[in-house]
Amino acid sequence: MKNLFFFILLTSLFLACTTCPPQDEGKSPRVAASMEQLVNDLEDSQNPEIMVVSHRGDWRNAPENSLQAIKNCINMGVDMVEIDVRESKDGVLVLMHDQTIDRTTTGKGNISDWTYDSLQNLRLVDGLGVPTDHRIPTLEEALKVSKDKILINLDKSYDIFDKCFAIAEQTGTLGQIVIKGAKPRSVVEKEFGQYLDKVYFMPIIRLPDPKADSIIKDYLDHRLPIAFEFTVPSDTIGTIGMFDDIREAGAGVWVNSLWSHHCAGNDDRKAALDPNTYDWFIERNIDMIQTDRPALLLSFLQSKNLHR
Repeated sequence: MKNLFFFILLTSLFLACTTCPPQDEGKSPRVAASMEQLVNDLEDSQNPEIMVVSHRGDWRNAPENSLQAIKNCINMGVDMVEIDVRESKDGVLVLMHDQTIDRTTTGKGNISDWTYDSLQNLRLVDGLGVPTDHRIPTLEEALKVSKDKILINLDKSYDIFDKCFAIAEQTGTLGQIVIKGAKPRSVVEKEFGQYLDKVYFMPIIRLPDPKADSIIKDYLDHRLPIAFEFTVPSDTIGTIGMFDDIREAGAGVWVNSLWSHHCAGNDDRKAALDPNTYDWFIERNIDMIQTDRPALLLSFLQSKNLHR
């Protein structure tokens, strides 16, 4: 009877352990934001939390610009994924950062010289250049994976955005898309005006720029953008002092942590050794950070109660 009792007890404990969802010790399970919440956060320049944007997807754990790299970002609770769009020889929009396919695939040459069908015979490679089972995805596939799950920054898309727009409209993802351009308002309105009320547009301001303050003011006065992206190579640049005013005016402030020249030396490589490096962004009232280390940045911000 005693043996039967212990058998039942052990069986119950086993079933309890295998049916409970795993959780990290000392941490609450991550809650995925709804698309409505992500859009609200994007549009609210006074939001006390900081939005995390993952550069080319989660490329440390999957090939850059792959569907898996996007799915990883969704699963870890990233707010926005940045992907790059190029056009094949036969006009299919695919995800690829470089003009050539040499660095990221098993093929060689300009992507514009390859048809879509021929590209599908290639494999994406990982960060060490080792071939994987992943193929080059189309923009349509990427948008379908992202639909209602994550915001999307389409990089390299400005000159082909009419085609990107058509695919976004077809997939029902227009409300999730952010595009950027390093051009003054008057030029953007001339080249891109028909789309400005249908997608989120973000001007890029590469500091130091003697015209930066006037370009910013012109946007704030005549066409308030969702945010401004800044490169900040040095802490001595005076435009940093405008960040508070920009956010109060209703636009967010985006700065990359990718490389040192983007963020006065306070980049992801330094943060990998000391996560408190990211305090630099908090202290300067930056509310959107594009990173190559999304898991590290998320963990840091959550420890500061600056991300859900």
